[in-house]
Amino acid sequence: QVQLVESGGGLVQAGGSLRLSCAASGLTFSTYRMGWFRQAPGKEREFVAAISWGGSNIDYSNSVKGRFTISRDNAKNTVYLQMNSLNPEDTAVYYCAAGRQAGTWRYWGQGTQVTVSS
Repeated sequence: QVQLVESGGGLVQAGGSLRLSCAASGLTFSTYRMGWFRQAPGKEREFVAAISWGGSNIDYSNSVKGRFTISRDNAKNTVYLQMNSLNPEDTAVYYCAAGRQAGTWRYWGQGTQVTVSS
């Protein structure tokens, strides 16, 4: 049974930072591409960042490029999202996802809430 469990969300003031973690189990983590997505109230889920199985290929959405950093530790079966210079527009539920093919996400976590106050 595959499980992706996000943690690290919370309430932070604008300009602050948070680090999200996603712990994976039930899959061969090092063979999966990992991604972060977010969904704000009343909006569709959107792509935030993705990292290849070995960490050599990384993509970011334009809205977070330069502020967020995705990384992974295959020894710990965990993917991270370091979020700096947060602003209220970053408020959303953040989800991690796992997939083997680019653009295809097979497994999803339950999400963690990030709220940025102005």
